[in-house]
Amino acid sequence: MKPRKIPMRKNVLNNEMVPKRQLVRIVRNKEGKVAIDPSGKMPGRGAYVGLDAQALQSPQAQKTLARVLQVQLSADFYQELYDYVEHQQARFELFGELGKKH
Repeated sequence: MKPRKIPMRKNVLNNEMVPKRQLVRIVRNKEGKVAIDPSGKMPGRGAYVGLDAQALQSPQAQKTLARVLQVQLSADFYQELYDYVEHQQARFELFGELGKKH
């Protein structure tokens, strides 16, 4: 039995290729609304960020994210994203690879 392929995506904050399950997808829809996409299936322009909550707090990371999504992002959105990433990071540390089937 050959090993299963692991989907990789680029973390827009540090340009590293990382397994998709270790990233958070942020999507901008046609109306220009930006949202966190936990399912990874929402339509629109997506960008992936890693599970490093501290990296999200830097002004450089915030500029990068706004540039990639081509939209101005509010401080409330950054706080929501920070909280979500912090939660996912804690889950990852607690349970290991998210969604891993035994």
